[in-house]
Amino acid sequence: MNPFVEKILPLIVAFFAGVLAKRLKMMGKEDAPILLKFVLNISLPALTIIAINNVRVSADMLLIPVFAMAVVVCMFLISNLVNRRLKLPKPMFGSFLVGTMIMNTAYALPFFQAAFGDEGLARASLFDIGNTFMIFTFTYYNAIKYGENAHTDRIVWSKFLKLPPLYAMLIAFLIKLGGLNLPQVSVNFFSLIGQPTTPLVMIALGLYFEPKRKNISKAFLAIFIRMGLGLGIGYLLAMIFNLQGLTATTVIVCSALPIGFNTLIFANLENMDREFAATMVSFSIIIALIYLPLLIYLFKV
Repeated sequence: MNPFVEKILPLIVAFFAGVLAKRLKMMGKEDAPILLKFVLNISLPALTIIAINNVRVSADMLLIPVFAMAVVVCMFLISNLVNRRLKLPKPMFGSFLVGTMIMNTAYALPFFQAAFGDEGLARASLFDIGNTFMIFTFTYYNAIKYGENAHTDRIVWSKFLKLPPLYAMLIAFLIKLGGLNLPQVSVNFFSLIGQPTTPLVMIALGLYFEPKRKNISKAFLAIFIRMGLGLGIGYLLAMIFNLQGLTATTVIVCSALPIGFNTLIFANLENMDREFAATMVSFSIIIALIYLPLLIYLFKV
């Protein structure tokens, strides 16, 4: 079997393990946020520290979060332009817009770690930081704007500033730039704590899988914008800024990631079209099971 396939196949199996666990009622959709909360607050910060500790820090890496933010802005502009023709109802357009703006960077982490090791994980994590910054600021602002609750127009900066992976990344970079070495016992501890990240993310995505047939054509249009046009924007950014190697691969592939599950959270929180949000997220996840490994293979350095 192809070595790349050997690395990616277990991730796909883990996703369907989540789907099966939900169908057999061993676990439910309500368990997915718990798994992802553990990943966000505990295992991913540990894995991030190890990844950055094991790689050579380069100047182009620091621009990766900026490229992620640029992609989100492009998605915002494109989706608003498309809706001039579609004229979707406000709650549906809110889900449509937010869905195209939110990249499922949690989805990318296991694939990048499997394909590129710590080098890939570190860069994908940096892209995640830029995407997450936009999720809890500009994207959340738009969820409020198009939701039916409209309880506030404030950008919630505190949600971004409380993210553990952000501080793990800052600590890791300070250690790296300071020329310090982590004690072996710390390396072993962070490696142990970080190991569950990959299977938990994929299982949680399987639990979230909940496709519906209603408004499927509009859902696939949103998926095309997020994953198809997103790919084109990422490729264009790589060409314009002459990105090389794994940094170029990260920007191109991560720009084409599926719709993030925060779309579901915002749709529920701000009373947008929940069913439409679930349809977009579910179908984009299943498409990405083939699409993302293919992109990684095609753009692999």
